Amino acid sequence: MTTAARETYAEIRESVAKLCAQFPGAYWRDLDREMTYPSAFVEALTAAGYLSVLIPEQYGGVGLPLSAAAAVLEEIQLQGCNGAACHAQMYIMGALLRHGSDAQKARYLPAIASGALRLQAFGVTEPTSGTDTSSIKTFARRDGDHYVVNGQKIWTSRAEHSDLMLLLARTTPKEQAAKRTDGLSVFVVDMAEALKTGMTIRPIRTMMNHATTEVFFDDVRVPAENLVGEEGKGFRYILSGMNAERILIASECVGDAKWFIQKATAYARERSVFGRPIGQNQGVQFPIAKAYAAMRAAELMVREAAEKFEAGLDCGPEANMAKMLAADASWEAANACVQTHGGFAFAEEYDVERKFRETRLYQVAPISTNLVLSYIAEHVLGLPRSY
Repeated sequence: MTTAARETYAEIRESVAKLCAQFPGAYWRDLDREMTYPSAFVEALTAAGYLSVLIPEQYGGVGLPLSAAAAVLEEIQLQGCNGAACHAQMYIMGALLRHGSDAQKARYLPAIASGALRLQAFGVTEPTSGTDTSSIKTFARRDGDHYVVNGQKIWTSRAEHSDLMLLLARTTPKEQAAKRTDGLSVFVVDMAEALKTGMTIRPIRTMMNHATTEVFFDDVRVPAENLVGEEGKGFRYILSGMNAERILIASECVGDAKWFIQKATAYARERSVFGRPIGQNQGVQFPIAKAYAAMRAAELMVREAAEKFEAGLDCGPEANMAKMLAADASWEAANACVQTHGGFAFAEEYDVERKFRETRLYQVAPISTNLVLSYIAEHVLGLPRSY
């Protein structure tokens, strides 16, 4: 096991917990009612350097491995906050770090590390393609020293609160590409400039406060110098970023599961019915205990996935399994917490219903359970491709 993977980052976790204490449940409930972005929380995380943990020191970041970012996000969720407001910056960063030019790194990374720029939007999913990324239709046509982009993205979270977007678009028609994953390219899009020249952002109201949107591109001109890496190689560039995304989302789910388990356990000790604490009843104990076991198993898979990622090894199976197991664990813990609290779980002031809605997302995003199972069946078990 690598040194990084053995590291628990106790000091980082303690510091994150102290920061989160400044943003208690009442803060999130107020935002939730109005579906408002947690700007103050994101600014506090940025100022403390937590959103730049993966940026190398030479660019003003902290220069820590993925497991440190996972610890930050897990602790945010454990403290009852919501890292979804800013977690994308951590996993989007990989495309720039690994495939960006020196000029792009020098231009963007120091400003992102300082908080002068936010890289929060990831333009990949489209209404007609879903998770079939190779079938996206947004097209970037080369026109002199620019690319002209036309198309639509959906579920592009934080687009209204980001200065930059990492955009995946076709630069070669699918029917002309040698492989279905060829001909895709990655661009850094300046959101302010794009909004002036044909980009439109429309918010999508959802069951949780997630600041997600659909984005339309109508002849949006993007400078050719904003192309990340080589034209047509973009699918490969985002793959490793997707593994990082799965690992970091999984760490958030572990944090959620821990929050639910702690909340349920405390309530089961304190709540007395028929003259004794409800936690004395096996019907209350067992679901919480089972949720705890599932959380611990998921936590170990997250650690293994992070270890392989940091060692530069193929971690696709582990990253996908970590995401699935952690999402299942957080959902199981959420249900146990609701059952333990009974009717009080639905009362806003307990924060259970808010966290319940927030953690439900990860059964579906950033990849659904069925697609994870299909991946395991094909790439781990060697079964025929199912789609």
